[in-house]
Amino acid sequence: MTKWLSATAVAALLAAAPLACAQDLKVGVVNSDRILRDSQPARAAMQKLEVEFSKRDKDMQEMGARLKSTAERFEKDGPVMSETDRVRRQREIAEMDREFQRKQREFREDFNQRRNEELQGLLERTNRIIRQIAEQEKYDLIVQEAVYFNPRIDMTERVLRALNNAK
Repeated sequence: MTKWLSATAVAALLAAAPLACAQDLKVGVVNSDRILRDSQPARAAMQKLEVEFSKRDKDMQEMGARLKSTAERFEKDGPVMSETDRVRRQREIAEMDREFQRKQREFREDFNQRRNEELQGLLERTNRIIRQIAEQEKYDLIVQEAVYFNPRIDMTERVLRALNNAK
């Protein structure tokens, strides 16, 4: 009988141990999407990218408009063209389209690469700030993504303030 009681007591203590530890656990949650959307450094990074890529974007729009007008002109004039001219113009339009597609792809790749570089730098700064807050306020765990959390453990606003004030 004493072996059974001691085994039961040990099992009960083991089952209660995580609950005892969890009561002293200080947890925080940070909404990374909100940081990337609402922080001043994120907005500044997006403005920087917009300026950096605005000329190429404008050039791409102009190139697309030229391709469209050339194709429309061909549609209108094609029936009255000679076979040789029609084939030549079709090739020119196909070449223009390939060049446009290639430049669009390069533009997207370059933009995405630069955006990822900017976001990576912002995420590194954010993580440093989160670690500082965690150490100063003695957090045991900070989660950046969660399906559900109680708003009282949301520390996104504190991280935003610190990030917006950091230079």
